[in-house]
Amino acid sequence: MGDPRIPVLAIDGPSGSGKGTVARALAATLGWHLLDSGALYRLVGLAGERAGLAADDEAGHAALAATLPVTFGQTAAGEERILLAGEEVTALIRAETAGRRASEVAAFPAVRRALVDRQHAFRKPPGLVADGRDMGTVIFPDAGLKVFLTASAAARAKRRYQQLQAAGILTDLAVLTEEIAARDTRDANRAVSPLIPAPDSVQIDSTALSAQDVINEVLALVKARSSAG
Repeated sequence: MGDPRIPVLAIDGPSGSGKGTVARALAATLGWHLLDSGALYRLVGLAGERAGLAADDEAGHAALAATLPVTFGQTAAGEERILLAGEEVTALIRAETAGRRASEVAAFPAVRRALVDRQHAFRKPPGLVADGRDMGTVIFPDAGLKVFLTASAAARAKRRYQQLQAAGILTDLAVLTEEIAARDTRDANRAVSPLIPAPDSVQIDSTALSAQDVINEVLALVKARSSAG
């Protein structure tokens, strides 16, 4: 889990809940490091597809996960930038096909084990904002603050639709809604690290909230925990 003296803010939630946007903003505001664990699984899925692996090849995907040549960074404008073996793949891994493949490989216990140490390595001073689906339950169970962010399936599908449209990626809202519902089912029912709130997490329903509303609410929680500590 890394050095327990280094604070961790764990943000978990389903696809389209807004946790990525919120996590990036919180990391920038706090001056902490950011772990986008979902991107790791998307990258494993993309690497597996490019390597010609069958969708059910657990061992093959686990081997890729252990040696994935990935670099996380950002542009001068502060937007995310993800490189796989030196190639810019940010847009590729944000496509819905990559998300579907990520959900499939994330169900493989061997893949999850292969990525544990890599995720722990992101815990560096002065702190870490960890975004994912099992950050507060499995990867950083000692996190000082755990947030479980959710929203209605309809709201999450609409958000993803708008994000993809803005990125110039054509998609169908009805199909997207079905894919999100299917992914919710897979993530909640997988045998290893299912998507569930940590017992000590603060649950926030963002259906009727803006991203800034959620960011302000979490920052207030961080401040309250720091004062109490």
